[in-house]
Amino acid sequence: MARTTFSGPVASDNGFIGGTSANPITVTTAQNISSFYGSTSATSGDTRLNYSRLTFTGAGAGETLRAFSVVTAAQGAGQTTNGAHISMSVNTGGSISGAGNALRATLGLAAGVTSGGTVAAIQADSDVGAAAVLPSNAAWIRFTNSGAGTGFSQLFNVPAAMVNNAVAASATKTIKIVDSAGTPYWILVSAAA
Repeated sequence: MARTTFSGPVASDNGFIGGTSANPITVTTAQNISSFYGSTSATSGDTRLNYSRLTFTGAGAGETLRAFSVVTAAQGAGQTTNGAHISMSVNTGGSISGAGNALRATLGLAAGVTSGGTVAAIQADSDVGAAAVLPSNAAWIRFTNSGAGTGFSQLFNVPAAMVNNAVAASATKTIKIVDSAGTPYWILVSAAA
């Protein structure tokens, strides 16, 4: 396919398609297949590099964004593959006076709406085959301090209403966690405060 270059705003009433499942865009060297770079000097308001909004007006369902990375070859030692990697960085000279989040997940229900089913701001799924073998440190969520600094010392920051100061009479269940070396530990929990 020949390279096409556009200048100025580009609009399409039929969307944009880059490759298909039967005929994907293929590259043979490491590169960004689709790239957007921008800069803003706005002194107020929100600037977004990519804004996607999908309104469901029928009985169907789906996603506004679906990121899916598939590994079909043995990767080299030390390589990392992610379904999505989302970062928010504050560089030298920058500062945050409000909130700064690498990922913000919001579940909204309009006033008066009664939701059925199961709802959550975040759902973590596993899709592990029957014969797959997981390492001993596999977990639902992994926390790392990746920078050169000390990193975070608190595991969670929760609303005060979630904290119950009552002392449980006894632990009735445990939740298993592991450290980065795969050493197991258990958080003691009780069915009642």
